[in-house]
Amino acid sequence: MSAQFGLLFRSAPHGNANGQEALDLALVAGTFGQDVALFFLDDGVFQLMKDQHPEHIGRKNYSRTFAALEFYDINQIYVCQVSLNERGLHSADLCIEAEVLTSEQWQEKVADCQHILSF
Repeated sequence: MSAQFGLLFRSAPHGNANGQEALDLALVAGTFGQDVALFFLDDGVFQLMKDQHPEHIGRKNYSRTFAALEFYDINQIYVCQVSLNERGLHSADLCIEAEVLTSEQWQEKVADCQHILSF
């Protein structure tokens, strides 16, 4: 299934607003029935880490909002296996279920998206 919009989460959470803005965009698009796929790569895999506590640095913990994606019919959620491996992470470390993709699978899924936005 190809998505109309592919959102690439590339940066770590809480250092800037990129992750929150990408998540907000995904929810708005889902509200309007748009077909959205989320891709987590590079330091963006940290967006999905369990048990985040950004309030210690004065930031809002928006990671709990990822659980709401299913209510917006956003179920195409992909994580780069290479990015997880490079950071010593596993799918069990993530706060939501996501399909872990090899580099080849990753390229195919991204290529299926009509529009790509990188955060």
